[in-house]
Amino acid sequence: MIKETKKPKILFMFGGLPHYLIAQLNKLHCTDMFEVIVVVPAGKRATIGKGVEENVKGNLFQVVYTEEFITFYKKPFHKNFSEILQTIQPDILVTMWPYVLGFVLYPKLWKVVKRLNISLVLKEIPFMVPKLGESSSFYKQNPVFDENLVQEPNSGFFFLLKNFVIERLRKKYYSRLSATVNYVEEAKNILPTYNFPPDKIFVTYNSPDTDELFEAKAAANLLPPLLPENKHRILHVGRLVKWKKVDLLIQSVSRLKNKYADIELVVIGKGPEENALKKLAEELKISEKIIFAGGIYQTVQLAQYLKESSIYVLAGMGGLSINEAMVCGKPIICSVCDGTEKHLVRNGYNGYFFQDDSLEDLSEKIDLLLSNPQKMNEMGENSYKIIANEININTVITKYIEAFNFVLKNKK
Repeated sequence: MIKETKKPKILFMFGGLPHYLIAQLNKLHCTDMFEVIVVVPAGKRATIGKGVEENVKGNLFQVVYTEEFITFYKKPFHKNFSEILQTIQPDILVTMWPYVLGFVLYPKLWKVVKRLNISLVLKEIPFMVPKLGESSSFYKQNPVFDENLVQEPNSGFFFLLKNFVIERLRKKYYSRLSATVNYVEEAKNILPTYNFPPDKIFVTYNSPDTDELFEAKAAANLLPPLLPENKHRILHVGRLVKWKKVDLLIQSVSRLKNKYADIELVVIGKGPEENALKKLAEELKISEKIIFAGGIYQTVQLAQYLKESSIYVLAGMGGLSINEAMVCGKPIICSVCDGTEKHLVRNGYNGYFFQDDSLEDLSEKIDLLLSNPQKMNEMGENSYKIIANEININTVITKYIEAFNFVLKNKK
């Protein structure tokens, strides 16, 4: 009789389930190496931005819903989480900011984690995380903004006190982690300053479901075009919130309209800034050059718009839309996004970086590509190669597996 072995349980603690996370977790679950379970808040959540598309249809893993509450330290956490842990008894718990604070600031919760011999893993970007001892100077040079571009205070006594406390909390929770899985290579330079062992730092990068996108791209090639042919069409994909800076992109189109009479911008996404952006286009007398396509979540349709555009531009914050555009072979223009752009976009190879908030530099980079169709095509091909060979959903899952196997192997 063959003895059935029990698969290790991996419990993820998230603030919601955006579509890209579902794809990653499905892939991980279907490796048949782990049992994947996810805990997310029901109802209104504090960590999910406005307009973020969530769809739990098609998930192959178990989802546990609980309530979210605001803690005494003013950050969200999951209600009854100790009870959930005792019921599920996972081998590994994957958490993220700000939930990781609870494993320091709620001693009883940490006792449950230790008693059940649960290994704690932190999912980090780490974007805008300074090295130990450099927080105050870092945030003075790199202010933090919310998605409405409201800046957090970066001077004064309370600013210094906050940074001092957070650094100590970071050092404490890093000491309790069995590993970190990170979006960017910079983690290898940042985390060791908190005395976190380098061998516990795993760089996974981040990716949407590139397998699905490759299939969607092939399907889109067989469909009639959505738009008339235009070699000077620019595309933006993302929620219409201020920190996406679509207004900067609209202004750039206005600047370039005299050189490129048929220049056109397709804006895919929805959000609270839509009316303001339409008004800006009217004021600049370029409404006929801006197409607001709304939110598009069907991958074949998205692939059609990407296929029928020449350049993908992300003027503000974001990340995964860059991967999507690269699947479809588009050159990328971007600035400061979420850190992942540093590994996806190679300046002069598959796109250009422009100076943050610089209308002049953004316009110059768009002009560089529109004026050189051969360069534009070469860069688009290079984008595709990076996704096909280096950063895609399968490489991401492979790195997660490597991290989890390391944790399980070193379990006490």
